Amino acid sequence: MSYLSGKVAIITGAGRGIGKAAALLFAKEGAKVVVTDIDEQSVKETEAEIKKLDGEALSLSGDITAPDFPGQLINTSAAEFGRLDILVNNAGYTWDGMIHKMSDKQFQAMLDVHLLAPFRLIRAAAPYMRDKAKEEMTRGQVVQRKIVNVTSVAGLMGNVGQANYSAAKAGIVGFTKTIAREWGPYNINCNAVGFGIVDTRLTQAKEMGEMVDGKPVGIPEKMRSMMIKMVPQQRSGTIEEAAAGIFYLASPLSDYVNGEVLKVDGGFYT
Repeated sequence: MSYLSGKVAIITGAGRGIGKAAALLFAKEGAKVVVTDIDEQSVKETEAEIKKLDGEALSLSGDITAPDFPGQLINTSAAEFGRLDILVNNAGYTWDGMIHKMSDKQFQAMLDVHLLAPFRLIRAAAPYMRDKAKEEMTRGQVVQRKIVNVTSVAGLMGNVGQANYSAAKAGIVGFTKTIAREWGPYNINCNAVGFGIVDTRLTQAKEMGEMVDGKPVGIPEKMRSMMIKMVPQQRSGTIEEAAAGIFYLASPLSDYVNGEVLKVDGGFYT
């Protein structure tokens, strides 16, 4: 039997990169996957790839930072599949700048996508995770559920030019540990995975010129090369390696792991 057979999982930011790799891995392991991203075409493509694997998937596009979207996403997913077992808060991007030049809007944008959106999603999931678990426990049932939040080594050690991103990613660590304490009694594990340099749009060379929402994404090539030299394994990670970390925390393999940050960074931050 596959590790996630019969489970229903929501993965945000699943249109590309790590989120997409996680969605495909979850589907291969038997999960019914709800994929969501701000870009409709990308989530449709992820959904189609899952169905090619004979998996079950539902795609929902929308802005995860919109106040009403998290609730819509949770309720639609539960209505479609009848339950919710796994929630992966992966969606995000970077908007870098030095502190003395950073605007309030620039700082707040990172808090909204990396911290406020996961809060709203978990709050909206309470009826289908926490409340459902309480009901099951009255009947003597034990059903393990998982929440996986994506943080970054930048949230653990800071990073030049990323005061906003680092603050948000540090915040999600404290949030994760609090959920673990509050919802642990209901057989809900909440953990975080902290990525280092993984080959995505956010860590590619900024000189490549890719834009997201009119903002350049990536890391200056000189800085990127210096960072990789600091990784003991002397390379960046793949999206599949990153997805494997998420999968571990979402699977029965981690049923007694709660409130932890799993670093997937090649030893970059020790």
